[in-house]
Amino acid sequence: MGAMSRSEMQDSDRADVAAFISEHWHDTKVMSQGRAFVPHEESGFVRRRDGQIIGLLTYRADNGSIEILTLNATVKGEGIGTALMLQAIDKARNLGCSRIYLTTTNDALRAIRFYQRLGFRMTTIHIGMVDEARKSKPSIPKTGEGGIGIHDEIVMELAIKPFLDDAS
Repeated sequence: MGAMSRSEMQDSDRADVAAFISEHWHDTKVMSQGRAFVPHEESGFVRRRDGQIIGLLTYRADNGSIEILTLNATVKGEGIGTALMLQAIDKARNLGCSRIYLTTTNDALRAIRFYQRLGFRMTTIHIGMVDEARKSKPSIPKTGEGGIGIHDEIVMELAIKPFLDDAS
């Protein structure tokens, strides 16, 4: 097993990140709540092993919130996804954000469990939103985990509590 490095995404990472996103998301753009994003042009955290990306989280900070755009770990069982999410939660705290949120699809049962274990709550279900998104991004699969038809988006949110002051 080679050495693993972790860092905030740099301009020098963007070409590799674009290729990684294209491989794992069927395109270099992703859809969330009716909006298209180009994750390799946003902020993120990269985990590499022997120079290869093995974990990636991309996000967008706006209006006192962080929206997670993508999360992938190509190596399972090593806590890479969890470490990336904890890094994003810390980033949200450091930026003074009040929440961190993400959008997933109705078929992503493992992801939903993962986010709930981190304290995220389902806040909104957009019925048919993936069907609509498929019109502008036809590469979105029609069937996902366990043969479940992909139709709906689920928004999950975590309220961010500020770091406690040592003087408190």
